[in-house]
Amino acid sequence: MDHTTAAPLDSAAAAKAAFASVADKPFPSDVFCAPQLRWAVIGCGVIANQMAQSLALAGRKLAGVANRTQEKAVAFAERYGVERVYESCEELYADHDIDAIYITTPHNTHITYLRDALAAGKHVLCEKSITLNSAELDEARAIAREHNVVLMDATTILHMPLYRELVRRADSGEFGAMNLAQINFGSYKEYGDLTNRFYNINLAGGAMLDIGVYALSIARLFMASTPTEVVSLANLASTGVDQTSGFVTRNAEGQLGVFSLSLHSKQPKRSVISFDKCYIEVSEYPRADTATIVWTEDGRRETVRAGEEAYALCYEMADLEAAVAGDTSKAGLIDIAADVMDVMTRLRADWGVVYPEER
Repeated sequence: MDHTTAAPLDSAAAAKAAFASVADKPFPSDVFCAPQLRWAVIGCGVIANQMAQSLALAGRKLAGVANRTQEKAVAFAERYGVERVYESCEELYADHDIDAIYITTPHNTHITYLRDALAAGKHVLCEKSITLNSAELDEARAIAREHNVVLMDATTILHMPLYRELVRRADSGEFGAMNLAQINFGSYKEYGDLTNRFYNINLAGGAMLDIGVYALSIARLFMASTPTEVVSLANLASTGVDQTSGFVTRNAEGQLGVFSLSLHSKQPKRSVISFDKCYIEVSEYPRADTATIVWTEDGRRETVRAGEEAYALCYEMADLEAAVAGDTSKAGLIDIAADVMDVMTRLRADWGVVYPEER
């Protein structure tokens, strides 16, 4: 008998499997609790398609779509029953019937869309990495404050119910002091055509902005404050982007984060958060709905389940709607994102990874 266990699916296959797992289940009534907003999306790639599929599970549809290639936008709208296809982003920004926009384009384009969407009075959920660097994020946050709109980072870690429950228990003191986070994330992307987005410096490629944002986000959620010390090593691809790295962070409380990332070497998406009284282990952590707590005193293993992987993008949108309705805890998630961006910006500077937009 074969006792081997299949390796985790890649992100696209995992999302497809997650959607299939809930296809025949009623959508939970406790996901969307704030007044519903009318949403449009910029871009119609993988994430935009997952967003539309997620909304369909909730019986909702996008109100509009804009994309650089009009034909793709039309096809996207036909596939998902989107009400309106805009001929330009400017037309979208001017539509008073749209409340919120999800930006799903490559991350080196985000700040351009953020400037105009926020200035037009739209609430914005922006796909990771929300910007290229801290200066861009500071600028976007200032525009959001000026126009009294919500800016939210779509990194799934910040929105999954599993982490909300685990952080609640950690904050209550149940786990004791948090001491150490050990986080891995490795993908195998073939070199082949190095103009693809993963290795292309003109598309803000590299492991840090693509997968490091997840690793840093889960560690920061459980830390008392942002790291102030960072030491690291990185190997760069021939294109100048970071390919593989190892780094350690420490904050004022002495809490350590130990990270390994790679775009050219497969390793498990595994996080272990260690406390005095236990450690928490989460596999496939970007959209996780299950964690294991191992208690120090007796080795007892406790399984914690919250949320569903398939609803990851719904949780993001629900959090933005809640923030618009006045939920300060959801509005404050951008502070965590800013801390993560500070560390990513510092690490890339240490490695000499500079994108054309930053020169």
